[in-house]
Amino acid sequence: MIVTAETYHVPVLLKESVDGLDIQPDGVYVDVTFGGGGHSREILSRLGGKGHLYSFDQDADAEKNIVSDDRFTFIRSNFRYISQWMRYYQVKKINGLLADLGVSSHHFDDETRGFSFRFDAPLDMRMNKRAGQTAADILNDYTEEQLSDVLYLYGELKNARRLAKAIVTFRSSQRIETTAHLLTALGIDDVQCSTFNVQRKKDMARLYQALRIEVNHEMDALRDMLKGTTALLDEGGRLSVITYHSLEDRIVKNIMKAGNVEGKVKQDFYGRISSPYRLIGKMIIPSKEEQEYNPRSRSAKLRIAEKI
Repeated sequence: MIVTAETYHVPVLLKESVDGLDIQPDGVYVDVTFGGGGHSREILSRLGGKGHLYSFDQDADAEKNIVSDDRFTFIRSNFRYISQWMRYYQVKKINGLLADLGVSSHHFDDETRGFSFRFDAPLDMRMNKRAGQTAADILNDYTEEQLSDVLYLYGELKNARRLAKAIVTFRSSQRIETTAHLLTALGIDDVQCSTFNVQRKKDMARLYQALRIEVNHEMDALRDMLKGTTALLDEGGRLSVITYHSLEDRIVKNIMKAGNVEGKVKQDFYGRISSPYRLIGKMIIPSKEEQEYNPRSRSAKLRIAEKI
């Protein structure tokens, strides 16, 4: 599969998310989800000669889209380590950070990565292919209770226990390595067949989401990144974040409204909420036109906040 910036990922809410940063030409900015580089290129187009952009991505495929610009630094790492990397580059404060969370178009369309149940592929799902356990490892090594917890917490599947039991029963006689194995374990013959109705597709999407989140420790990474960002943002700096499901959106809302990922509201003597952020406008969703040409955008929500 030939990967280009155009095929890797179509940026969601491109103008709205970068507008939300209120870019200062000589400022220092961070794009923690480089992907195909769409958001990064837009940020660079608004920076002056003294501005700088640091972009993160842990996927080796993303390096093929690196921008050739003296004002740009690519960091091949999980964005949860933003504090350590900014310290490494001697950056004490940043003027804005953009995050387009979730999975890129490239990951869903690359049938070798195991992110989509549309393909019979090895169940990998690692954003960083160099290390860590795969989805297959989780399916085969977790206890029934652990599997049930993952499917319920990260996939919000009401039938998590039944699914976990079916997986454990199947793996007692055969290791689950591919999409076909998993479908068989769940009693599904063909993901493309006419009987694979809308609800079942939604359930499979949630199951795959749960496995992907567990494989990549996405919730922990998001919490770490947001905590680090809150400390790094300069006064007046902007946080622009695009989310795709309720779990990550809840964490982002908490940090923007309460200043912490748990959402624990602190009040001053007069009962006013004490938070390091001020919300900028209302939540933004993609236009109907964008949702038509970029299906990935249909569940997207953009939230913007300013450090005070």
